[in-house]
Amino acid sequence: MTEFSRTIIKWYQSNKRDLPWRKTSDPYQIWISEVILQQTQVIQGLNYYYRFLNFFPDVATLANANQQQVLKAWQGLGYYSRARNLHQAAQQVMLQFDGKIPDSKKDLLKLKGIGPYTAAAIASMAFNLPHAAIDGNAYRLLSRYFNIHTPIDTTEGKKQFETLGNQLITQNHPGDFNQAIMDLGATICLPTSPKCSDCPLYLNCQAAHNGQTINLPVKSKKTKRTRRFFNYLIILTGQEVYLTLRQSGDIWQDMYQFPLIEDTRLLSIAQLKKRLNWSYDNQRLIKKDQDIRHQLTHQELHIRFFYIITEHKSSIPSVINEQKIQFYNHDEVSHLPVPKIISDKLNHIFPKLIT
Repeated sequence: MTEFSRTIIKWYQSNKRDLPWRKTSDPYQIWISEVILQQTQVIQGLNYYYRFLNFFPDVATLANANQQQVLKAWQGLGYYSRARNLHQAAQQVMLQFDGKIPDSKKDLLKLKGIGPYTAAAIASMAFNLPHAAIDGNAYRLLSRYFNIHTPIDTTEGKKQFETLGNQLITQNHPGDFNQAIMDLGATICLPTSPKCSDCPLYLNCQAAHNGQTINLPVKSKKTKRTRRFFNYLIILTGQEVYLTLRQSGDIWQDMYQFPLIEDTRLLSIAQLKKRLNWSYDNQRLIKKDQDIRHQLTHQELHIRFFYIITEHKSSIPSVINEQKIQFYNHDEVSHLPVPKIISDKLNHIFPKLIT
């Protein structure tokens, strides 16, 4: 065992976070936790972890569910491709692996949505196999300790860090090794303002002593975000609201939303009326709500909501009808998967619908 490995495991044994998936070797529960934590902090993901397992306690239950049920259980976590991949992978397990989650990294990689990091994490924690799980925490910790400037978003960088991790990982306690790096990266070796004085690796950390900590790890590219402008129409009649299903090939696919006019800008009320070419004989445009800016990994959404009260489910502009809209009442809405920005509005609307 190297000095690096010995130090972080000793630290982990005294400082590890008390998390439910660390009290089991069940590969299904470990898998669910890893997928949730890919884009979610532990403190936020914990309740979702319990909720998801309550809906789908084992791989067979998940495989037999329909996609709408899975998306609904995932609602609020974002990055919904994770939920769709989990669902498809569970079906793969049932069909290709006789209902048992594979016990090798090679076979785990065959499952939809499981990449090298997740496969290594499951293999090490559930099956005690010595595969280093290289995620953002590992890149940060290893690059700083060994003062590595190879960009982590290149093929060369990924290979270099994976090789290094596999050289360092302990054969007897590979799960503890990977989780020690996760906890050190999440609580001590932070992206900004790292707590170097509290780090057990400080004495031998090259970046800390060379003044390079804040410059590592290195990325060769900056994430570029596309700006999009969503003008949502919240159309209410009585105790019902119009919703439409988003199609595949875009964000939030197979989830429900209000009728949408996507434009090169956020529209004013006057611009909206002109765009809709809608006779307002039986409708009232009530108000334009507060705008929202919503950041995704590769997109920046600028969102505006318009409230429309209508007395009749007729004379709807063609630009809305083309979206295959349908009225839903409160009970129906409660079973539909919707993005968080839509659910926030729905939760506000239904307790006090304007009639």
